[in-house]
Amino acid sequence: MVKHWPGGGSGEGGRDAHYGFGKYAVYPGKNFNQHFIPFTEGAFKLTGKTGMASAVMPYYTISVNQDIKNHDNVANNYNAYIITDLLRKKYQYDGVVCTDWLVTGDEKAVDVFISGKSWGTEKLSLAQRHYKILMAGVDQFGGNNDAVPVIDAYNMGVKEHGETFMRTRFEASAVRLLKNIFHTGLFENPYLDAESSKKIVGNADFMKAGYEAQLKSMVLLKNKSNVLPLQKNKTVYVPKKFTPAGRDFLGMETPEKLDYPVNINIVKKYFNTTDNPEEADYALVFISNPNSGNGYNGEDVKAGGNGYLPISLQYGEYTATEARATSIAGGDQFESFTNRSYKGKSIKAINITDLSMVTDTYTKMKGKPVIVSVNMSNPMVFSEFEKEANAILINFGVQDQAILDMLTGKASPSGLLPMQMPADMQTVEKQNEDVPLDMKCYKDSEGHVYDFGYGLNWKGVIKDARLMKYKK
Repeated sequence: MVKHWPGGGSGEGGRDAHYGFGKYAVYPGKNFNQHFIPFTEGAFKLTGKTGMASAVMPYYTISVNQDIKNHDNVANNYNAYIITDLLRKKYQYDGVVCTDWLVTGDEKAVDVFISGKSWGTEKLSLAQRHYKILMAGVDQFGGNNDAVPVIDAYNMGVKEHGETFMRTRFEASAVRLLKNIFHTGLFENPYLDAESSKKIVGNADFMKAGYEAQLKSMVLLKNKSNVLPLQKNKTVYVPKKFTPAGRDFLGMETPEKLDYPVNINIVKKYFNTTDNPEEADYALVFISNPNSGNGYNGEDVKAGGNGYLPISLQYGEYTATEARATSIAGGDQFESFTNRSYKGKSIKAINITDLSMVTDTYTKMKGKPVIVSVNMSNPMVFSEFEKEANAILINFGVQDQAILDMLTGKASPSGLLPMQMPADMQTVEKQNEDVPLDMKCYKDSEGHVYDFGYGLNWKGVIKDARLMKYKK
């Protein structure tokens, strides 16, 4: 199952469509069609026996003003133009279409994760939502095990179109769903062989391939004076990380803590460790990219605001002077306004102490090398600390051992940046949500620009066939 059709990366202001405050995808660059490419040139043109991915999941968002046939500004799961006219007819996809989770439920609040996400159809009944989704061309309801609203939707269709029409409609979905069971052999034999599973799952070859993929995914951004790879068994200083109390992706409260940001026992397999920078040959600083929240805060509403705040890609305080004065889209049943602008508002990263981990360590090391490892899930502004780092290695959620193998030269870096690193937040605000590679990128002290496709190995800037294929 590939997701999310027709592309899920253009939420206004970078907000998340799992929440009501992120329900709108916008296209100020008029670039809707380019979002189809991973599907039309990838998932729908596979070399395997099926020839294409077996299932597609539409995204939660309302693709604002992109339905040029029906002009129906509803979530993609409900949109007949996006699913039937584009996906089914134009691109000839006849596999299973499965909704995202909870799309037929009732929204509880604009900022609650575990809540219905029936964007654009909030005034419809449960059965009406199921019926609209079925008529849009969907086969399966993600996360719904209740047959009642599906049967109610069927009866609605019988009343409107007749029983022959609705039987044909349901049977088309049944065929698609059964094909996937046939293709995997589960229809003929739905039982697992436990002994075979033990041999297949987690076998040595798979483990090795997975670990090598982790190594290949890391990107070396900076290596001043070829400080990397580091010599093993030297003495390193690893500062502890303070994590303030907050909330996770699901909205659950998380306690504050002060602890090593890496498994220190694994570090000790490569180096001698010390808590005294004076004794250290190197400092290893493990941080995460800035996290300024999800772009919404209920306290701002209580204070008379609209709730919307910037999503900052820097640690320090940022004021959105270049943001739109009027949002492209907006409105929710729990809001009395449609302008979701955050222009003029300020925010700083929840993990701003990650920045001081680098800058304080730089001061304490008194000129000795500072190596920064960044766990990255979003682009970030590097100007706040780059000059204090002798080397910067980024990863996208790998094992600690993989990072240390790379830092000590057991593996050679080969990854390239899959996204641009902006020069500053002003270029971020001016960037169009639907247009790739349109930001001014950061240039470091070594003269390297952190653009899409940039990366270093031990010899210098990587220039290989990938750049010819993927570079803008």
